[in-house]
Amino acid sequence: MITVLVAEDQDMVRAGFRLILEAQPDISVVADVADGLTAVQRARELVPDVCLVDVRMPGLDGLEVTRQLAPHTRVVVVTTFDSDEVLNNALDLGACGFLTKDASPGLLAEAVRSAARGDVLVSPQVVLRVLRRSVPPVANGDAEMLTPRELDVVRQVSQGLSNGEIAGALEVSVSSVKAYLASVQAKIGARNRVEIVAWAFRAHVVAG
Repeated sequence: MITVLVAEDQDMVRAGFRLILEAQPDISVVADVADGLTAVQRARELVPDVCLVDVRMPGLDGLEVTRQLAPHTRVVVVTTFDSDEVLNNALDLGACGFLTKDASPGLLAEAVRSAARGDVLVSPQVVLRVLRRSVPPVANGDAEMLTPRELDVVRQVSQGLSNGEIAGALEVSVSSVKAYLASVQAKIGARNRVEIVAWAFRAHVVAG
C-alpha cells in the first residue's frame, strides 16, 4: 500500500484529491493538510511514501516544502501555475512529479505510483510546451518502427491517460496496454511515460 500525504490549501481541491486517491486499491491517504508548515511537520511524523504538494500555500510554499522533504520523501508537485520556472525549480529541488490541477484522476494516481517507484512523471501538456520550443525533431520515419496499435497507445499516453483509461478507450485489457507500453519503450529507448511523450512530439506522432 502506497501511503500519501496531501498538502493543498483549497478545501474542495484537497477533498477531491483525497477521494480520487482513496478510490485506488493500492493507495492510502494518511493525512491532508492546508499549509506548508503542517505538511512538513506531518510528513516527518508519518513518513508517507509520497507527498502531494500544491505550489501556493500559506506558511511555506510547495517549493520550500519540496526542498525540506526531498530526497528523503518523494514529492509530487500539483499546481495551476505551470511555468517553466516553477517546473525547473520543482525538479531541481528533487520533486518526483509535476502535474497541473486539470490532470485526469488516472494521471494523478499514476503520478503517485510513479513517485513511489522513484520515477519522475510530468504532465504531458507541460512536456509538450517545453519541447515545442527546445527539442529538434527526430529522423523521418522513426514512427514506422511502431505498430498501429502501439501508435494508438502512444497517442493516448500523450493525452495524459492512465493505463486503465487507455484500456477503456482502445477496448483492450490493462495487461495488453502494459505490454504495448513495454514494447514501445524498448523500440524507442524510452524509460518512462514522459520520454514516450517527448519522443511522440519529436516524431510528429502527436501535434505540439
